[in-house]
Amino acid sequence: MAKGRKAFGGYAISFKGCKDSVEKVFGSAAIGPSVMTKKLWAYVKRKRLGKR
Repeated sequence: MAKGRKAFGGYAISFKGCKDSVEKVFGSAAIGPSVMTKKLWAYVKRKRLGKR
């Protein structure tokens, strides 16, 4: 990568300052990977944690 040049695309997520537990985000029941991904992205969007 050329020096001083940003990478194309990408999405940074920062959980800094979040106090929610994993159980609060995903629930207490066992879930599959696809459901976990959907819940994680819903949480990121709801809390506005993603930056481009």
